[in-house]
Amino acid sequence: MSYTACYRRFLLFLLSSICGWAMAVEPLPSPLTLEYALSLADAQHPDRSLADAALAQAEAARHLADSKDDLRVDLSAELRAIEPSEIAIYQTHNDSLARLKISKQLYDFGRTAHALEAADADLESRRWQLMEVRQQRRLDVMARYFNVLLADLENARDTEALSIDYIRFDRARTKNELGRVSDVEMLELESRYQQSRRKMALSGNRQRITRSQLAISLNRPLDLPADLETPSFDAADEVGDVDELVALALSGNPGMQKLRAELQAAQKQLQASESESNPVIRAQLEAAAYERELGGRNPLTAALVFEVPLYQGSRVDADTARQRARVQQKQAELAAYELALRQQVLDYWMELNQLRVAAEEIMVTGDFRDLYLDRSRTLYELDLSSDLGDSMTQIADIQFQQAKNRYQIQLALAHLKALTGGLLEQEKGAGKP
Repeated sequence: MSYTACYRRFLLFLLSSICGWAMAVEPLPSPLTLEYALSLADAQHPDRSLADAALAQAEAARHLADSKDDLRVDLSAELRAIEPSEIAIYQTHNDSLARLKISKQLYDFGRTAHALEAADADLESRRWQLMEVRQQRRLDVMARYFNVLLADLENARDTEALSIDYIRFDRARTKNELGRVSDVEMLELESRYQQSRRKMALSGNRQRITRSQLAISLNRPLDLPADLETPSFDAADEVGDVDELVALALSGNPGMQKLRAELQAAQKQLQASESESNPVIRAQLEAAAYERELGGRNPLTAALVFEVPLYQGSRVDADTARQRARVQQKQAELAAYELALRQQVLDYWMELNQLRVAAEEIMVTGDFRDLYLDRSRTLYELDLSSDLGDSMTQIADIQFQQAKNRYQIQLALAHLKALTGGLLEQEKGAGKP
């Protein structure tokens, strides 16, 4: 990559950063949709900026490694005054000179080639790191979005329970004044009412906290979304056998690819360090102009230089040992990540199966609660039952449990997709702002 190309890329990176910050000033739409929130996952964010910076540094390091054997042109000039020898032919005191030197490394027996391969592998690892960050940003936005929706449903459930408990306490207080309800019964209902107040206050706080977390994940800390649209999802397909998912993860997971590239970079850098003792062949061309013409001075010199390091102390051995230890470290990190990745895939696969079983249980419970609510409403109209409020609260709780289960399934599917190397896309079921 040429210097001009690097400069253009830097300008594009700077322009995209400015555009990202400018977009952050725009207010979030109301209602906010999951599709729009996911579209902001690639916008300017500290996590994304760090990954972009690491990629830019790797590109610069690759360009530096590629330029090690570039043509080098040096111009030197010396203004010198001397006291000439008595036997010198030229008795002038001006001994100034100018020298133009052109050199080009022709071959260094693998040193530059290995360093360039190491830089290429490191650049590849930064690209996979960026992919990993992009996936994690989408997972984070999705989880924060669902948390806000669940906090709203939880608050609605607690508000319903608070209303019922207050009505019961208020009625008991009136009856207590008439002597029809004991103080113990009234205080028991008041205690339940106060507990409901505390739960509602907690769920109200969660509404504020989850909105703040969502705004921060979108890099809009001062723009808390008020209304969120409930997304709808297509029927989830079967994810396949866990062994197939593990195989996909081992071959396509961005974290695995990043560590493989880092291991390759370490191995190539080790080879480059071991090549430090190899000879170097370079071509040199020198043109010089002298104020004093002497017999030993040549205006033009061309040479083929063959350099062989004879003694470099312990510098090469120490650097080689350091690079060899780095290779061992990357091998261990890759092995540990593979073990953790296998377990993660299994955990999410089993969680997904459990969530689908739980969804059927919640659906049956919901059907039962619907029928029980109809029965309680009929009996309430006949003044034979007083548990209508409990039934309504239980229906609200079932709705909360169903939504929570549905969102957990979507998150488990998204995590499996990310672990197997599929970059999360904007959800098709989410509405547009």
